[in-house]
Amino acid sequence: MCVITHNRTFSMHLADTRSLPFIPLLVAGFVAVLVGYSSSAAIIWQAAQAAGATPAQTAGWFTMLGLAMGVATLALSLRTRLPVIAAWSTPGAALLATSVEGLNLNEVIGVFVAVNLLILLSGVTGIFARLMRFIPPALAAAMLAGILLRYGIGTFTGLESNAVLCGTMCLVWLLCRRWLPRYAIILALIAGAGVTLLQQSVILPPDSFSFALPAFVMPHFTLAALTGVALPCFLITMASQNAPGIATLQAHGYQPPVSMLTSWTGAIALLCSPFGGFSVCVGAISAAICMGDEVDPDPARRWIAAVCAGGFYLLAGLCGALIAALLGALPAVLIATLAGLALLNTLAGSLQRALQEPDQRDSAIITVMITASGISLAGIGSAFWGMAGGVLVHLLLTARRRG
Repeated sequence: MCVITHNRTFSMHLADTRSLPFIPLLVAGFVAVLVGYSSSAAIIWQAAQAAGATPAQTAGWFTMLGLAMGVATLALSLRTRLPVIAAWSTPGAALLATSVEGLNLNEVIGVFVAVNLLILLSGVTGIFARLMRFIPPALAAAMLAGILLRYGIGTFTGLESNAVLCGTMCLVWLLCRRWLPRYAIILALIAGAGVTLLQQSVILPPDSFSFALPAFVMPHFTLAALTGVALPCFLITMASQNAPGIATLQAHGYQPPVSMLTSWTGAIALLCSPFGGFSVCVGAISAAICMGDEVDPDPARRWIAAVCAGGFYLLAGLCGALIAALLGALPAVLIATLAGLALLNTLAGSLQRALQEPDQRDSAIITVMITASGISLAGIGSAFWGMAGGVLVHLLLTARRRG
């Protein structure tokens, strides 16, 4: 973590004030929330439907998730002065969407409670923090690069289905990178929104502006649900969400308090579980958007972008029904292109950090390729297997050289 003197901080603050540095921080926080919501809202909707939730209850889930992630992001970022952004577990939601058939809603809520209780215990005991100490920094950067690679490729796949929308956003971003680099993302978003309006691609249902109040559901626990759904969901959430989230912070040079982050996100999620808050984790993809050089040249100030994201999360929670409807109405091309453009610089930096040490390049590139492949083995996502493969290769090559 960067250590700076008070004089340097004061002088940088004066210089930055004259150039309105808060705007890129605000934009980064907004884009992080937009990308976080839009990238997996449909999966959460499917999980809610599979669990037997009514449309009103589903909208309430989005309200509770937004409020929970907002509180967690604000509290942890202000406490640690790190760009910590909370997120729901997309892999966990995907597992729920395919595994809760046959369970009633009370049993599904019981799964939420059990998963978050296990996450809280893993943070309190410090097991997760001790595990993270054995991961070389190059492999942490490599896992992040593998995750981001799919988003980078997705930047341009939209040219096939909507060349006008995707091409306009890419062109505006490129021109802004030449003359207005710190505002490239927001101007690309504005350009994309303009094209979307001209194409008349957004149609909202009439009840989108209503407030969705989260409803309490009494949890019910069964052995089949705990062993068949809760335990795999816990493993997937830790391996595919919290581990990349911690690795994202480490890959950008921060030293996060792993146990504290895991404990507090698990505790907040546990309190929100009976209201549909199935997961609150340490974000990776959304957090990476707030950690690039274009957000702020000084890494010690990028936590402000996370605080902005926390505020947008709270607004999203208050507008849960509207956000759910809006994200379902936006063109997928706009979201995919925006996410890819926002993460290109982070992807490049991660690849550089992963491959800069010659002795770790073999294990790092293995980590990148396995993670980027998107494979799922034993119900666990590619991020875990990429890291496991990279660590195995690292240990084998290190033992061979020592011998």
